[in-house]
Amino acid sequence: MRRAPAAILLALSACAPGPASDPGDPRAGVPSPAREFRAVWVATVDNIDWPSRPGLTSGRQRLEARAILDRSRDLGLNAVVLQIRPHCDALYVSPLEPWSYYLSGRPGEPPEPPYDPLEFWVEEAHARGLELHAWLNPYRADHPANREGLAPESIASRRPDLVRTLGDSGYLWLDPGSEEVREMTLTVFLDVAERYDVDGVHLDDYFYPYPSYSGGGDFPDEPTWQAYLEDGGGLDRADWRRQNVDRFVEGLYTRLRDLPRPVKLGISPFGVWRPGHPPSVRAGVDQYGMLFADPRRWLHEGWLDYCAPQLYWPISKVPQSFPVLLAWWARNNPHGRHVWPGLFTSSVAERGWAAREIVDQIMVTRGLLDPGPGHIHFSARAVLDSGRVGARGNRLKAALAKGPYRGPALAPATPWLDDEPPGAPAVKARVGDGELLLDWSRPEGEAPFLYVVYTKGRGTGWRHRIVPAARTELRLPHGEAGEKSAVEAVAVTSVDRMGNESELHAHTLESLL
Repeated sequence: MRRAPAAILLALSACAPGPASDPGDPRAGVPSPAREFRAVWVATVDNIDWPSRPGLTSGRQRLEARAILDRSRDLGLNAVVLQIRPHCDALYVSPLEPWSYYLSGRPGEPPEPPYDPLEFWVEEAHARGLELHAWLNPYRADHPANREGLAPESIASRRPDLVRTLGDSGYLWLDPGSEEVREMTLTVFLDVAERYDVDGVHLDDYFYPYPSYSGGGDFPDEPTWQAYLEDGGGLDRADWRRQNVDRFVEGLYTRLRDLPRPVKLGISPFGVWRPGHPPSVRAGVDQYGMLFADPRRWLHEGWLDYCAPQLYWPISKVPQSFPVLLAWWARNNPHGRHVWPGLFTSSVAERGWAAREIVDQIMVTRGLLDPGPGHIHFSARAVLDSGRVGARGNRLKAALAKGPYRGPALAPATPWLDDEPPGAPAVKARVGDGELLLDWSRPEGEAPFLYVVYTKGRGTGWRHRIVPAARTELRLPHGEAGEKSAVEAVAVTSVDRMGNESELHAHTLESLL
């Protein structure tokens, strides 16, 4: 038998049951649902995940989107992170930027017949009880996968003075040192958060570009650098660049907090803050010194709600060990923000990783990040599309379904944004033809996002089901008294958008009939 890695044993020991509930607690004896953020990135750049190719009809795009959402729900995920701005373009109806090439195959032209993809994804995700986070890239202005050039409305077409060309790579980049770029980009992000019912705004590791995009050369920001010096700036160039990125992150977080409803900000930086942190870690990329991103500071300042470092290495890879890096990120989190690492799940099908590697990584997160663990898979096709992942990918899905995803999970709460639980629904019950029909009323006040339906069977203990808020009834098998399928007690709670659960009031079935 293969011995479990030490990190797995550590994780499992940390998951040991805690003290028993207080007998005076109304939910004494009723176990709480597991809490874990289980998400997948849906990448649209180069049509990685969706839509499968440019130029599909709107109907086919919607069909593919529903398939991704159905498979996400069926696997046991509870969130989807959808890329809606690959490079200063829009996979949604935007008054600010042109339609993306990856939808219609023609930059600046809508899908045919016209519809709003983001509105569709939000509605369909929520109908399945899934959070929808909008993923936007702040500075990338063009990508070599865009094979049809730029739309006339593109910022690179309208304001070439704000854009930098990265060698002959095909990449164009907005200059983060420009105050105008920063304000324009913040306006785009906030427009999405204000007009769409998204659960989060998400950005990844593309701040200043990776040096390889310029053939190893430096970022060509001489005009804004000279302007900074002429205005009396005293930082060196590297610190100035980091300040530019810091100002954007702080500004985005601050302005999101001014919205009338809470919207989570998630950032997914490169998985190593700096080589040598922690001491055993080696890396060819120094994001602090090359991408001029300082996610450790963002955690220390509390400028995000969840940090998803891309920990794209195996558990046993000593120079970049998954648990060693994850523990470092968890330690550098003084405000207790969520740390939900990105997993390189596509490596199972594409690089020959064993399915067990991803399962073990999830177990490590449960041990090191308890309470409130989570993770994000890269990317949707790696865990959801049987036609693309092959036998290895299908074994992974089976291992997830039988292992860490065997039961449903609520996303961890985010109490610094909202710690007020919603009201509890009133429950009714009817019995007939071997079935129990439960229905409940929506509580007054804040609209629920989910319901949790608890049932206690004869000799089987309590179990629960997580139900989208669009549903207010549930049919269950119900046998005669004395049979194992007989339901003896029931409870229904509400869960809001920030993961707060209402009070639980357990009822005997007899009292409801």
